[in-house]
Amino acid sequence: MSVGWSWAGAAVGVAMLAGLSLIGAGLPWRRRATLEQRLAPYLRDAPMPSRLLGSGPSTLTIFGLGDLLAPYLRSLGAGFERVLGGGPSVVRRQLRAGRGADLERFRAEQVLWATGGAALGLLGSGVLAVSKRSFSVPMLVLLTVIGVAVGAVLRDYSLSRAARRREQRMLAEFPTVAELLALAVSAGEGATGALERVCRLSDGELADELRRCLADARAGANLPTALQGLADRTGLPSLSRFVDGIVVAVERGTPLADVLRAQAQDVREDGRRVLMEQGGKREIVMMVPVVFLILPVTVLFAIYPGLSFLRFEL
Repeated sequence: MSVGWSWAGAAVGVAMLAGLSLIGAGLPWRRRATLEQRLAPYLRDAPMPSRLLGSGPSTLTIFGLGDLLAPYLRSLGAGFERVLGGGPSVVRRQLRAGRGADLERFRAEQVLWATGGAALGLLGSGVLAVSKRSFSVPMLVLLTVIGVAVGAVLRDYSLSRAARRREQRMLAEFPTVAELLALAVSAGEGATGALERVCRLSDGELADELRRCLADARAGANLPTALQGLADRTGLPSLSRFVDGIVVAVERGTPLADVLRAQAQDVREDGRRVLMEQGGKREIVMMVPVVFLILPVTVLFAIYPGLSFLRFEL
């Protein structure tokens, strides 16, 4: 059997499998109303006066087919959650990355990345089949599974990387923000007024988090509780100490300006220490080409004339 007929048979089989899956998903017993859908009409107080007050459209819009694909993406995302787990860790990293805690959306995006990996696996198996002029079903399955796993892992890694980058930007902004707060407090303003002034004059990730704290405080929470939410969302030790210092100063009346200046100096010292550690590591990495490439070539150039002379003498 030629490679072309093998690919045609594989395409027909995939199409039949997709059709049978859609038929199975559309069976009546698969479309039963959930408990929430059955209780919703009895728990709603009054009909909504406008459609604008209802829930917004589905956020899983893919090429304009969000309403069609969203249920399948949600079900596949729930399957990913059951297999992989780690929902609380994903939510914490979403908060650290400055995004809303939406585990369902993340799992749907992970499904899309896994689908892209599966497509790349299929493409790789096709290239191998054309190059070797033979079609291997185990290789097709293996590359597809590897593509799915790699896609899911890459989406998780991208979220962790976004969280780390945002935290690094916040640490870079922290000393300046802390000193601005110290200047505002030294000028006679209170903790809330100093935060409002700094948020109005500055911009960045840390300023956005402080604005969120002020919004929580205006919504009814006291300032220490709102700042504690900042420490819980970020998870950085420096910001946790910063929040603890402000909370203690607000509750006990201790001098806040000196605490903020000391914390800014501590963060600068930590940054300097991290830069020294990174410089030491980079220095060791720079020794690799010197030792394994430049030094052998230098020794070869130094020894080769003598060896050639000895060979001529012999």
